[in-house]
Amino acid sequence: MIRARRAMLPAGERPAAVVVSAGRIEAVVEVDAAVPAARTEELGTDAVLLPGLVDTHVHVNEPGRTHWEGFATATRAAAAGGVTTLLDMPLNSLPPTLDAEALAIKRAAAAGRVHVDVGFWGGVVPGNLGDGAALSGLHAAGVFGFKCFLADSGVPEFPPLDGAGLLRAAELVAALDALLIVHAEDAAVLAVAPPAGPGYPAFLASRPPAAEVSAVEAVLDAARRTGARVHVLHLSAAAALPALAAARAEGVPVTVETCPHYLTLNSAAVLPGATEFKCCPPVRDAANCDALWAGLRSGVIDAVVSDHSPSPPELKRPRGAEVGDFATAWGGVSSLQLGLPVVWTAARSRGIGLGEVSVWMSPGPARLAGLGDKGAIVAGAAADLVEFAPDEEFTVVAGDLAHRHPITPYAGRRLSGVVRRTWLGGTVTGGAPAGRLLSRGEPR
Repeated sequence: MIRARRAMLPAGERPAAVVVSAGRIEAVVEVDAAVPAARTEELGTDAVLLPGLVDTHVHVNEPGRTHWEGFATATRAAAAGGVTTLLDMPLNSLPPTLDAEALAIKRAAAAGRVHVDVGFWGGVVPGNLGDGAALSGLHAAGVFGFKCFLADSGVPEFPPLDGAGLLRAAELVAALDALLIVHAEDAAVLAVAPPAGPGYPAFLASRPPAAEVSAVEAVLDAARRTGARVHVLHLSAAAALPALAAARAEGVPVTVETCPHYLTLNSAAVLPGATEFKCCPPVRDAANCDALWAGLRSGVIDAVVSDHSPSPPELKRPRGAEVGDFATAWGGVSSLQLGLPVVWTAARSRGIGLGEVSVWMSPGPARLAGLGDKGAIVAGAAADLVEFAPDEEFTVVAGDLAHRHPITPYAGRRLSGVVRRTWLGGTVTGGAPAGRLLSRGEPR
């Protein structure tokens, strides 16, 4: 039993005791209830018991590019950051997760190496559309949905879909009653944008908000025409929010996520050569950041997830370069371990409570992935829990993170909120890998 004077329950924060048995929450009772228990944990009055975070957007990169990250390091970092469940993206690993055989290879690479529960997305590329057999096979094998790109993915083995391909993918995914998740940047708009240069302003100009707006409109159109459930990944451009809000009002089945870096980083503060800030779509200006927060609070944006997309240092700062080159550096932010304190620090400065942050990072992503027993402190749910000290502060030291490579745009930042303990299935993480490999729809 875990007694907490502050526990984040679905109805809000209150004192509670959480009774755990066989990896699940058996009951949530009054904090001082007399319940027989083999062991009782008492949280300090400065800590809040949160549901474990669910991060549905993580690039683990294993097998094939394990030197970029890997299941052992990624899941250790996740647990240290209060993330108890993550879903791995289908690209950057070799082979990419484009058929059931590739999924089996990935699951074999992860087996016995994960410190949190891990599920998998399948991928959609021009080469596996066809008659839909590859997607049907992946669906039957338990992926949580299917990811596609509408612009260059950054790796040649995962090419983007054109307009006809997007519509075909939506048709196939709708027939499976699955979820289509989309990197929404319009390749045609990017093709006529100014070319990227070594500095951040030129890189930012090369990925204009119009590319996201156009792609989001295409995704919404595909959902209207096919009935497919669609999800917009890593929304950066707040200019797309009105179209998304209107689509929701008319009943289009669309969900939306954004990421900690879009909510907390500012393009004006990116220094020359600081390629640890590079991601696609890019970090934009302060007014855009404010509008994304408004989108979260209004409910147009459903979830905040990391889009953890790491790489070795030489890909962030090409060999021989005196400073990082934004035109050639790998685009991805490493933040899996830091998402909760990063978002909480920014939220509290805006007068936003921890309860809202918890909703965006636990039940929000759990719902969009169909993880019904994750993301909430309720009877019957998985006993995935976090002891979080919201007022304790720390300075980010990149080398102290559990990520494989000590690269993060948050290095040197002073943040509020420390994850003291993470429970996975009622057991504190930090020892041997004890996570499970999840399949959509299977009993857990």
